[in-house]
Amino acid sequence: MITPRVYAACLASYNAGTLHGEWLDATDPDELREGIEEMLADSPAPGAEEWAFHDSEGFGDYSVSDHDGIDELAEIGRCIEEHGEAFAAYIEHVGGDPDESGFEEAYCGEWDSETAYAEDTMDDLYPIPDHLVNYIDYAAFARDLFCSDYFSIDSPAGVYVFRNC
Repeated sequence: MITPRVYAACLASYNAGTLHGEWLDATDPDELREGIEEMLADSPAPGAEEWAFHDSEGFGDYSVSDHDGIDELAEIGRCIEEHGEAFAAYIEHVGGDPDESGFEEAYCGEWDSETAYAEDTMDDLYPIPDHLVNYIDYAAFARDLFCSDYFSIDSPAGVYVFRNC
């Protein structure tokens, strides 16, 4: 698993036509703040104080903006490191502040498709005898589930499934 990182750039250098910045782990707010301060202190531009995030990696579907707050971004990075790209997809989908407990409550897992989730759910809820399996319309059951009670987000291997809480 990759650790979420950001490229913090010195804006004084950037405005003077020089690229100066540093790739920093984005999972601990104090370390991120310290890394930005060190990067600015090493800047070739005198009195450098302003910075922005110009790139990121390991954030999956979450879009890091130039001026994301350090505390919020580090919390998102920590949660992605702990829970994987499903958290990045979730926070990008629902927006707002990082909500780890909301994610944990809503996340059902990664499945090949909504229909595969519906089939497993149906099998867990109602043991169906083998001679009746061909009569179950799992696609219709999936449509009903994902109409209001669940939502899915595309993943590299299929879909991440979440409850609407």
